[in-house]
Amino acid sequence: MKASVCTALAVLAVTTAAGFLSTNALAETPWQKHHPVRVHDNHRIAHQNRRITQEVREGEMTHQQAHALRVDDHKIRQEERDMGSQDKGGHLTGADQHALTQQLNENSHDIGR
Repeated sequence: MKASVCTALAVLAVTTAAGFLSTNALAETPWQKHHPVRVHDNHRIAHQNRRITQEVREGEMTHQQAHALRVDDHKIRQEERDMGSQDKGGHLTGADQHALTQQLNENSHDIGR
């Protein structure tokens, strides 16, 4: 009986340790890939990219204009990463998110001109 209890405890300890280590090993960075704010911003940028492509197809925008808008979106995405990496927990503050949203709004407005 004692041996089976000790064996069960040992298995439990190893399983718990393996679960803990694998969770930490899978964490990409403190700024997680699937953070809700990041997912939202990435979806917006993807949507804006589709709008840019459509504007070019319809002749409403030149390739140079499209490139400039995509560069702006890329800079916003990089700024988001930089802001997230500055916070110890990897999250954006409300002020950070507000600034990013304003930039995305400006770029979105420029697409529709």
